[in-house]
Amino acid sequence: MELNINGRIIETDAEGYLVNLEDWSPEVAEYLAAQDKLGLSDNHWKIINFMREYFQEYGTAPNLRILQKALKEEFGEEWGDKKFLFDLFPYGPAKQAGRYAGTPKPTGCV
Repeated sequence: MELNINGRIIETDAEGYLVNLEDWSPEVAEYLAAQDKLGLSDNHWKIINFMREYFQEYGTAPNLRILQKALKEEFGEEWGDKKFLFDLFPYGPAKQAGRYAGTPKPTGCV
């Protein structure tokens, strides 16, 4: 699938993940969120940026269990709560945040 974002053609796979991870930009994240009818708040951006940093450090996107544990350690108890995360990313925190962050689909996510 192709996205046209500010005149740039961005390739995604059938699930909406970037084909070329280098194509990511904040505008891409905003565009993908708008497609899901979701506005990105500061809390969304904390998780998106966390996902990007995690991927850069470990070379893989965290699945939900790992994401919960890592966010709890980084930001505090509330951030590890599944309901809190699903309120932000209703289509699956690891998958949806990963898509917006320009990381591959997390391992183990269906």
